[in-house]
Amino acid sequence: MVRAFPVVMPSGQRYWTVLDDDLEVVPVADRWLRNLRFGRDRAELTTKAYAGGVALYLRWCGSTGREWTAAARDLGLFMIWLKYTPAPRDGVVPVVQPGPGTLPARGERRINRVLVAVRGLLAFAVSESEAPRSVLGQIYELADSRDLPAEAQGEDGGLFYRLRPLHTLREPETQVDRAEDAELVAMFVACRNARDRLIVLLVGRVGLRRGQVAGVRRSDVHLLPDSRALGCDYPGAHVHVRRRENVNGAWSKSRQAWVAPLDFLVVSAFDLYYEERHRLLGTGGSDFLLVNLFRAPLGEPMPPEALGELLERLSVRAGLDRRVGAHMARRAFASNVADAGGAPDEVQAVLGQKSLNSQAPYVFPDPRRVRAAVERVPSPRGLGRPEGGR
Repeated sequence: MVRAFPVVMPSGQRYWTVLDDDLEVVPVADRWLRNLRFGRDRAELTTKAYAGGVALYLRWCGSTGREWTAAARDLGLFMIWLKYTPAPRDGVVPVVQPGPGTLPARGERRINRVLVAVRGLLAFAVSESEAPRSVLGQIYELADSRDLPAEAQGEDGGLFYRLRPLHTLREPETQVDRAEDAELVAMFVACRNARDRLIVLLVGRVGLRRGQVAGVRRSDVHLLPDSRALGCDYPGAHVHVRRRENVNGAWSKSRQAWVAPLDFLVVSAFDLYYEERHRLLGTGGSDFLLVNLFRAPLGEPMPPEALGELLERLSVRAGLDRRVGAHMARRAFASNVADAGGAPDEVQAVLGQKSLNSQAPYVFPDPRRVRAAVERVPSPRGLGRPEGGR
């Protein structure tokens, strides 16, 4: 059965590829995924998601007797297959005949993500002369910029053309939300050790992404008020966030390195965690900041998925009505900085964002601050009656 498979290079770098029914690497898919990972600097988890989508496409082609380079004309049928065919169990794909009352196996968002991977593979195959050029016309149509949002049309307002995917599903609108301060406090209280409390603060009071938290090394953390002895001129306690290859799959979305300031609460949490780590591991363990302390293999770095599972458990343990993830905590941090009077460029800096525009999805002003802003607008006065008015 066609499947996604992880690969570790001799250098230690990792990516995901696709194996066919004979457990042989699918060459064109492998070249595309390696190009994404190393040529275009994408995260390992991105190649994992794309490899999974390509595996589904090739599995469908094999089960329906279609040649994968020519099956693009039937992507509509593939979408129906995706919607109703569940994931295999014990290597066997259940046979499902869609009909009235059949429950979907995948939602619109998941199907669209698979289609992104399929289009990427097919476009790469055309560029490599592995598929005919006519395939591009089967997966894209030529569209112009008039149907784009105003902010995406460019400053000159000129008309330009682009390729628009032919096969997409309308996804249900999802409510983008921030974590409430009370939720983060409840999760902090629900923690059973110093390491987990530090994790909650790193996402909720420093605003790091999950992959960034998992990728921090001990050498990245500077807790002294003056770090010039360490060759660092940044004032006060802080942590350096850097994109690098990590054995645990952690990945910083920000291409450029940046510095996240730490307040006294986070510094205190670091102190308690270092004491706990030394008590349990001594001087052992990897150079990664966050490591396994309570399960094997002890001292090994925590993967990003483990941080996500921890936040989910804490949401349940704290009795919350919803799962609060790292991204919601990041939005809470950005919003709190803005509500405390932080200027837009300050919010941009603490989030490690490249531009002011990229911070917009993260800031959710306190409704009381928005109301206060409206009430500060003076009432119009001194408006005379129009001539001839009564």
